Amino acid sequence: MTAVKIGALTIVALGACAILGNPNTPKIDAAAPHVDKALQWLVSVQGNDGGWGQDGGGTSFVRAGERLETSGNDVANTAVATLALVHGGSTPRKGQYQSQVRRGVDFILRSVEDSPEQSLAVTKVTGTQIQRKLGPFIDTFLTSQLLSELDGNMGDDPSNQRVRKALEKCVRKIQANQQQDGSWNISGGWAPILGTSMASRSLDSARQKGVRVDTAAMAKVDEYTKRAGVGAAAPASAGVALYQGAQALEQLSRTEADRKANAREIRAISGQLADSKFVNGFGSMGGEEFFSYLNISDSLHRTGGEEWNKWNNQIKTQLVKLQNNDGTWAGHHCITGRVAVTSAAVMTLLAERDPVVVSVNKKK
Repeated sequence: MTAVKIGALTIVALGACAILGNPNTPKIDAAAPHVDKALQWLVSVQGNDGGWGQDGGGTSFVRAGERLETSGNDVANTAVATLALVHGGSTPRKGQYQSQVRRGVDFILRSVEDSPEQSLAVTKVTGTQIQRKLGPFIDTFLTSQLLSELDGNMGDDPSNQRVRKALEKCVRKIQANQQQDGSWNISGGWAPILGTSMASRSLDSARQKGVRVDTAAMAKVDEYTKRAGVGAAAPASAGVALYQGAQALEQLSRTEADRKANAREIRAISGQLADSKFVNGFGSMGGEEFFSYLNISDSLHRTGGEEWNKWNNQIKTQLVKLQNNDGTWAGHHCITGRVAVTSAAVMTLLAERDPVVVSVNKKK
């Protein structure tokens, strides 16, 4: 056992998986120094161009011998790092890190604006770690989610118009390249089903902001999720059952109507969270597990109740135990880069907050 000190509170951690399922775990304040330290680290490794790369541009003491990307910053890591700053309370017009958010957004917008209309890609950079694991177009999906959250919240009309134009371009790209089965499991990757989750989620977020989204596209991905079957063996393109379950749980719980219609499926997936083998995903904590936990936390926060309280407490305890001394989290397989993993951990710790960005301009 390991004792973890959090302020005046000592938590006895039983291990990354064993802690899950323990209903007596103490409550943790998600706004405690863990999030602050992580955000400080993210800001400290932002590139001069406003972007982030796999590991913040530096070598990692956490995983000696791990081959890190050296080709500069990329859109996907920049989008998820900027999302973490936004969820931490900063926007381009307010907050401790407003200038860093604005620089990150500008890095992304330049790439989106330079991308061809007909391609799903929003960047010329290929072969990054996060692309190899979540699919080659994860940059587009994460960008669309970020722009949806910031739409109408940039602080001035020219910037708002620029973000809206880029968001609409991303939406067109995503819709035009949806697969026949309703997914975006395109061109490989270890767990592209998580990319499909982010693609679908970004379209839903854009629709909430008043962007025109094809209802047929949303219906197709809904059918894809239901066709996969809750509790069914994950398809080869999905990775492992955790990733599939987390994707389904997020998608099936978005609205009150969804939660009522899909109550049986939601209960079935939620029930699997007591199974440490299911929660442990691939068998150790990689970036895909972190993104899956984020999907689960956001989903259960919507449904509320004891299942949410239990999961929220358990996953916070697990994440606090795994945080490195420098404030980061690092994956132990697949997505190992500290930028993406730290960003996903931050958003999971903050999942119980109301959205930082208010949905303004629902109709334009």
